[in-house]
Amino acid sequence: MWLVTLLLLYSLREVHSEDVGSTRLYFVNASLQRLTYSSSVGVSLPCPAGGTPTAILRWYLATGDDIYDVPHIRHVHANGTLQLYPFSPSAFNSYIHDNDYFCTAENQAGKIRSPNIRVKAVFREPYTVRVADQRSMRGNVAVFKCLIPTAVQEYVSVVSWERDTVSIVPGNRFFLTSFGALYISDVQKEDALSTYRCITKHKYSGETRQSNGARLSVMDPTESSPSILDSFQAGEVPAGQSVELPCMAAGYPSPTVRWLKDGRPLPSDARWTRRLTGLTISDLRQEDSGSYACEVTNSFGSKEVSGALYVIDPLRVTLSPKSLKTGISSTLFFTCAVEGSPEYTVAWYRNTEPIVPDQHISIQGSHNDTLQITAAQKSHSGAYQCFASRKGHTAQDFSIILLEDGTPRIVSSFSERVVAPGEPFSLMCASKGAPPPSITWTLDDEPVVRDSAYKTSQYTLSDGLTVSHVNVSSPAIRDGGVYRCAARNSAGSAEYQARINVRGSPRIREMRDITAVAGRNTFITCRVIGYPYYSIKWFKDGMLLPDNHRQVVYENGTLRLSDVQKGMDEGTYLCSVLIQPQTSIDQTVHVTVKVPPLIQPFDIPSTSVGKLMYIACVVSSGDMPIRITWHKDGQLIVPGSASGVGIETKEFMSSLQISKVTLKHNGNYTCIASNAAATVSWERQLVVTVPPRFVVQPNNQDGIYGKAGVLNCSVEGYPPPKVMWKHAKGIGNPQQYHPVPLTGRIQIMFNGSLLIRHVLEDDRGYYLCQASNGVGSDISKSMVLTVKIPAMITSHPNTTMAIKGQMKELNCTARGEQPIIIRWERGDTVIDAERNPRYSITINKKGDEVISTLKLKPAERGDSVFFSCHAINSYGEGRGLIQLTVQEPPDPPELEVREVKDRSMNLRWIQRFDGNSIITSYDIEYKNKSDTWDHKYTTRNISPTNNQANIVELHPACVYSIRMYSFNKIGRSQPSKELTISTEEAQPDGPPMEVILQPMTSQSIRVTWRAPRKELQNGLIRGYQIGYRENGPGSNGQYSIVEMKATGDSEVYTLDNLKKFAQYGVVVQAFNRAGTGPSSTEINATTLEDVPSQPPQNVRAISVTSDEAVITWAEPPRLTLHGVLKGYRVVFWSLFPDGEWGEMQNITTTREQVELRGLEKFTNYSVQVLAYTQAGDGVRSNVLYIQTREDLPGPPAGIKAVPSSPNSVVVSWLPPLKPNGVIRKYTIYCSSPGSGQPAPSEYEANPEMLFYRITHLTRGKQYLIWASAVTTAGRGNISEKVTVEPAGKAPAKILSFGGTVTTPWVKEVRLPCSSVGEPTPTIKWTKDSEDSTIPVTVDGQRQILSNGTLVLRSVKAEDSGYYTCTATNTLGFDTIIVNLLVQVPPDQPRLTVSTTSTSSITLAWIPGDNGGSSIRGFVLQYSVDNTEEWRDVFISSSERSFRLDNLRCGTWYKVKLAAKNSVGSGRISEIIEAKTHGREPVFNKEQPLLTHINSTHAGLNLQGWTSGGCPITALLLDFRPKGTWAWQSLKANATAQLFLSELREATWYELKMKACNSAGCGNQSSQFATTDYDGSESLPQTLLFRANYSHQREGDKEGDQKRERRRSRISKNNRSMDTPVKGPPQGPRLHIDIPRVQLLIEDKEGIKQIGEDKAVAPVTDTEFSQSVNPQSFCTGVSLHHPALIQNTGPLIDMSDIRPGTNPVSRKCVKSAHSSRNRYSSQWTLSRPGQSQSTASARTLTSDWRTMGSHGITATESDSYSASLSQDTDKGRNSMVSTESASSTYEELARAYEHAKLEEHLQHAKFTITECFISDSSSDQMTTGTNDPADSMTSLSTPSETGLCRFTASPPKPQDYDRGRPTNVAVPIPHRANKSEFCNLPLYMKTDPFFRKQAELHDPCPAVPPREASIRSLAQRAYHTQGRHMTLDPSKQQALTLGHSGLGSLGVSSGTATLPQRTLTMPCSNPAATASTSSTSSNPTGSSTKMGGSRDSLLENSSSALGRLQKQGVGAYSKSYTLV
Repeated sequence: MWLVTLLLLYSLREVHSEDVGSTRLYFVNASLQRLTYSSSVGVSLPCPAGGTPTAILRWYLATGDDIYDVPHIRHVHANGTLQLYPFSPSAFNSYIHDNDYFCTAENQAGKIRSPNIRVKAVFREPYTVRVADQRSMRGNVAVFKCLIPTAVQEYVSVVSWERDTVSIVPGNRFFLTSFGALYISDVQKEDALSTYRCITKHKYSGETRQSNGARLSVMDPTESSPSILDSFQAGEVPAGQSVELPCMAAGYPSPTVRWLKDGRPLPSDARWTRRLTGLTISDLRQEDSGSYACEVTNSFGSKEVSGALYVIDPLRVTLSPKSLKTGISSTLFFTCAVEGSPEYTVAWYRNTEPIVPDQHISIQGSHNDTLQITAAQKSHSGAYQCFASRKGHTAQDFSIILLEDGTPRIVSSFSERVVAPGEPFSLMCASKGAPPPSITWTLDDEPVVRDSAYKTSQYTLSDGLTVSHVNVSSPAIRDGGVYRCAARNSAGSAEYQARINVRGSPRIREMRDITAVAGRNTFITCRVIGYPYYSIKWFKDGMLLPDNHRQVVYENGTLRLSDVQKGMDEGTYLCSVLIQPQTSIDQTVHVTVKVPPLIQPFDIPSTSVGKLMYIACVVSSGDMPIRITWHKDGQLIVPGSASGVGIETKEFMSSLQISKVTLKHNGNYTCIASNAAATVSWERQLVVTVPPRFVVQPNNQDGIYGKAGVLNCSVEGYPPPKVMWKHAKGIGNPQQYHPVPLTGRIQIMFNGSLLIRHVLEDDRGYYLCQASNGVGSDISKSMVLTVKIPAMITSHPNTTMAIKGQMKELNCTARGEQPIIIRWERGDTVIDAERNPRYSITINKKGDEVISTLKLKPAERGDSVFFSCHAINSYGEGRGLIQLTVQEPPDPPELEVREVKDRSMNLRWIQRFDGNSIITSYDIEYKNKSDTWDHKYTTRNISPTNNQANIVELHPACVYSIRMYSFNKIGRSQPSKELTISTEEAQPDGPPMEVILQPMTSQSIRVTWRAPRKELQNGLIRGYQIGYRENGPGSNGQYSIVEMKATGDSEVYTLDNLKKFAQYGVVVQAFNRAGTGPSSTEINATTLEDVPSQPPQNVRAISVTSDEAVITWAEPPRLTLHGVLKGYRVVFWSLFPDGEWGEMQNITTTREQVELRGLEKFTNYSVQVLAYTQAGDGVRSNVLYIQTREDLPGPPAGIKAVPSSPNSVVVSWLPPLKPNGVIRKYTIYCSSPGSGQPAPSEYEANPEMLFYRITHLTRGKQYLIWASAVTTAGRGNISEKVTVEPAGKAPAKILSFGGTVTTPWVKEVRLPCSSVGEPTPTIKWTKDSEDSTIPVTVDGQRQILSNGTLVLRSVKAEDSGYYTCTATNTLGFDTIIVNLLVQVPPDQPRLTVSTTSTSSITLAWIPGDNGGSSIRGFVLQYSVDNTEEWRDVFISSSERSFRLDNLRCGTWYKVKLAAKNSVGSGRISEIIEAKTHGREPVFNKEQPLLTHINSTHAGLNLQGWTSGGCPITALLLDFRPKGTWAWQSLKANATAQLFLSELREATWYELKMKACNSAGCGNQSSQFATTDYDGSESLPQTLLFRANYSHQREGDKEGDQKRERRRSRISKNNRSMDTPVKGPPQGPRLHIDIPRVQLLIEDKEGIKQIGEDKAVAPVTDTEFSQSVNPQSFCTGVSLHHPALIQNTGPLIDMSDIRPGTNPVSRKCVKSAHSSRNRYSSQWTLSRPGQSQSTASARTLTSDWRTMGSHGITATESDSYSASLSQDTDKGRNSMVSTESASSTYEELARAYEHAKLEEHLQHAKFTITECFISDSSSDQMTTGTNDPADSMTSLSTPSETGLCRFTASPPKPQDYDRGRPTNVAVPIPHRANKSEFCNLPLYMKTDPFFRKQAELHDPCPAVPPREASIRSLAQRAYHTQGRHMTLDPSKQQALTLGHSGLGSLGVSSGTATLPQRTLTMPCSNPAATASTSSTSSNPTGSSTKMGGSRDSLLENSSSALGRLQKQGVGAYSKSYTLV
């Protein structure tokens, strides 16, 4: 039953739901709120609202006035589009062209209105834009702003800026802000040479304007506080957009900018971007609102700019409910939800009219955002709109409300039924109404009360359907009866009833008396309960009902009385229920009838004012008492004098009396009669008529054309009179009146006046105002309207042309009321013709028009402006705007050359001024520069749309003169400025000749050729491109290109890294500066064969028998053969159970299968297969393992039998030498000869047991004993037979066997020695020595067990040997000998380099001892020389050479090799170093470095670099003006040409170039000077240099003081490379660039190059003047860096120097990039005392020191001595810049024999450092700790005159005890760390002394990666790299090392010294110097502070010492010593 109910409800909902959206309204574009348009174009504005079905669209002004059509000005189309036509400025009307409009849409759903739309017309008016000149300091920022007049600022925006007529592209230093400003950052002097203009565009007219040209004045920086150049102000910005807050300031030093928000630093947000132009905030949010401040600060002050930013969210309105259909009398609530920024106002509209609160409507909420309607009426239906407004922005939403008659109706109900007691039932009643009704239930007229018996529920569906249920879960008889549901709401009620019968004994409930109303229907229900019953009958006065037509008895027993009558129907009624055939029950009910009043109808006749009125209301019937009242217009009438009405009431009648009728008595009068039965009424209208009369009569009026006018006419009367206006044209007597057509322009106002919104001339004439209301006669009154015309310009030219130099007339025609005055203006200036003779003005009248003529005599270019004529009279003013354009021949174009090629050039021009006439064409003329223009070539009639042209068919490398003309319709321009250009070279026209290919290796082909024919080269051949491609199958056919520089007429190039055994096609092309020429004919060649790179495939092995196997495979991939396949090799070897390998064997075959025969049985084999070609064996396949099958075992290897008792013997044996399988058991045989037994006895033993006791033998009897082994294949051969006899006492016998035992080292080995005998034998072990045997002693490593077994633990190689075990008793002894072999890792191999190429290194080696175990393979490790990242390669044990491929070109590699056997990896070979072919790039000195120089640009020739055989990967450039510190850096392409731009004019520049490839970097430096602005040469560098030094020599106090102040500002501990440290006065700086051997003198003005590639640097003795204290002083600093330790490697790279070569021709073999720097050095420049030498000699000494925490490290030193002459400029101090050098000791020895001074310097690699050299007469160098007694003196002795010597003295063990040395600088000792032993040379480590020291140290630590930097030297710590030896200070042992030619070396106790290498430069007068040296140990490990008698130049504080100690192991110190 419940399911049926739900289905019913669903069907009801479907049937009765109503679609409220079938009629709807909508907005098309509600966001449109502003429309600006051009007056010359007009605009069409569609109505933003609409509806379905089609809505009526109307336009209104914001004031509510209707829109009317104005001819040719405004029109509303039928589709709702508002059109405003173009108009002239004189026709502008703010009422039309600058006003707020809105549009409405109306249909059955209601009426909605759009938000107000501001419509504004912008008409053309003259304006100019300006840019003001600006000033800025060099390096600061300049700000240009485009100044736009305020009147047009809203419509005009900046679109671009021009610099010298060329549009500025934002970027680099130029920035355009979002608000149109131009920012120039880093202002330079050349910026002052340009003019700057802004270009603007009018948003609506499209006109563009160009400003005047502004200039920038650039000043030199002067110290000043910041000044604000551009700032921001408070403003509002919509959310989601971006905003730019400008903040630009100037000052020196350049101010820093800090931004604050609400007083705090800006939060971290990716939306906030700080730019040069200011702060940009994107995607604005509400939280971005706040106060922003920009603080600009420098050292002289600060400024602040602040402003508030308000982020405004757009308003969004949501009105709910969106649509609603409900009934009358409902209560409605509307909620207007507004989102967005606050401070908005809310307005409510219904059907476009503002809502005024009344008794039904109230507006609530803090923002008036809630609308409530109570007791809604039908009139409240319609469209409701909520408008939210804020500062001109409006948002709205609307809702459609439909109110209808909502009287409830029952739409679904229940039916009569019968139920049994206890059977539950449910009743449902559904009703619909508006508002949704409420349903109540009754049972037999009694309310159904919700309790345990009755469950009621009620709910309302979304469509307004109300559903109610009554559920009776357990009905009884009393629950039967008539159930009625009643639905009620404010609109009415509805009922439904039906009987529910519950079975049971029937009875009748007590019935109540009923009161009925006469004339209405009454129902009487017999309240019977129980069921069944037979019938229900009604009786009245004993008569069965019904007895007339008004009575009806229904089947359910209900009696209906229709049209109840009092006399007939009042009385007692009897209900009789027949419950049995003869039994009935009954019940009575009394009905009382009440009669309602009946009013006799009456009418009220019309009357007029002042008459009497009597109205009677008579009640003709009804029960008394009756009450009668009167109402007027719904309000109770209160009689009295105020109302003028009297009322007289009697018992059943009432009269209303009016003594004097007035207009206020008009209305509806109602008589209401009521009694106990009902209330009735009768209503009629009283009409009081009044004839019309004038309140305001029309009078003659004047109207002004175009303005609004009102013709007054006001009347009154009743009914309200109808006013009609009529019009008769003409001013004379009116002839005929016609009704005035009422349009939007002309309307009758509510008071009868006539409104003309826009007066036209046709409106003049007579007007008649006529009124009538049907009472009396009509009235009328006439008037005359006169239209006054304001002055207006009716005719004028908008634009007109004039020819420059000719006269021009401008005419303006005006009309309007006279008199009219006409005034002329030029721009904004009134023209006074009397004062300016160029102008004359004449006036002519023609009818009602006035014509004014302005004459210009003559027209000039400046007259191309706006002229305006103004007509003025008493009624208004009109203006005509005339744009005069003065035309003339154009200015000549500005011609420039964009591109010059070999045979053509591309010209571009800019036409500045076209003469105000369209350019019609251009002519270009050109000629050879040497010819006259009479021999010119002309290109004519070039299209004016072009701004560039190509001139073709020119000759390469020819000089041309070019000029140009432009034409317009006025004439031809003057010729442009003449240009001179030179054409470029052309590409070669011929290919290279005689190309020959020669294969060199399997991956290289040598290509040789000759240059193209001379006449086809078209310029200098600069290089060649070699294209090569593989021509084999599968190749893509594309050429790979390599490039090389040209070297001469014949060339050669080797192509590397080619595919092996592949055919290549090669072509060669020549190229010059212009490009590449044609290629040669392709020639083919094939690379040589190589070994296969992959093994055979699918290798398989099958064991056939116990001694035979079959190996199969497939051919390797064809592409990997790299040659012709010759055959295959099968390599195999056995693997023994003890881990040893058998002999390696191989079989060669051409088939892909081989049978291996004669293999060992049941043995594991390893198999590999390889393919080979003519070039050799290829790669082996992976190892394949196979095992042969089992077979019969061999005989036991040995057998022993000894008596153990009188009746038993013990047998022992050895396993078979060849088990040929798994031994399953052993069989022991025993037989007694002559015993007669045919077969021996057999005994079985487990395979693990190698002895057996045979018992139950006979004493004294001999037995034969033998044994055999058994496998799964069967029983093997028997062993030899031994004889044994049991005995009671037996001599000692050993059961164990001797032989050879092999074991890996550090393992435990057991040597068994089991014995028997009686008495029990004793066991003794001995080991054979060379000449004797030594008893084995028992200790922690050796142990003899009770069973005689010798246990050796952790065996070592020295444990190998012969061991003898002896068993002894009183009857005899027995011995066995065991040979113990201990296997150890293999010895190190001897590794050598065989060949190298650009990408490979081939190595060869000889293996060392295998350690007693066969070698399993080799591990090859290699790394790039200056890294510690080792790579591993695993190599087969059979290989003795290997090639490392894919290496970097021109790179040093370190390689080491170790062998591996079954024990493990052996010792690593010595590390060798090898270098792949190739070198760093070198710049060809024959090539020009600079190709072009002017005042601001310099062209660089980057093609001068030669690659050195390795491709150039990077090219870096640094340049700076001389005398400055900051370098500018660029990266370039090595094959291109580069221009340095934005250079300073007339300035000398320093240029450094670095080209890098994988081999290293090459450097090239140069200096150049830019020209002056006019192209003249700048001051020669030598003159500048001399000027600088002459200035310095003046030595004025002011200069010295400035330099001293400048030095005082530089921190002595925090300085960069280019920052001088604090010290003696800064003079010239001595810069020794060792790789180029340049000696440069540098002061603050720049660097002077003294010499290049020279070993002698002339420096006068005046540089070391005696003005300072002659006592020497020295300073030092220790700098630290993370460890950069490297165990091995050369100190100085002399690898490319060979005996008999001249290294001078090979400069810069290795660049600084690839130099293997192992040490950081100390350089000392010293001068011997005057007493010893007349000529000053300087010694440049390098010293390497290693700082550690323990021990003493002796370091090596290099000493360079330079003899300095006396002819250079004065300089108190010098700065030495060097790089550390590197080479191996062996190479140093070679260098000593074969090298010269230049060679060493050219190959040295140095790390740049700095130190100051002070003049001193003393040569003492003092170093030490804080203890002043700790010092050392160094002395250097130059060699004889003219001799260059380089000495290298590696320390040798035999030098330890030599005598005390002389002339050698002694390094400072220090305590070394544990790991320093690792850094000793190999031959020093092998010395016993050092080996002994090293035993106390930990193993060598891992080497950290190398890292170095030359920046921030005083803040960072260096770990320099070098070989050094560590001496234990506790040994207190002196070492003495020496070398021939240097004397001997001596050290004091606790000190270790090494010799230093000395380089003596030539000097004029050498002299020997001597000094003593002493050092002391520093056991605390603190670093050494170096100082003298004067202040330190470089500080080394105690705090730095603490940091040094924290560096840990491997910390190094680098010292700088000054003498």
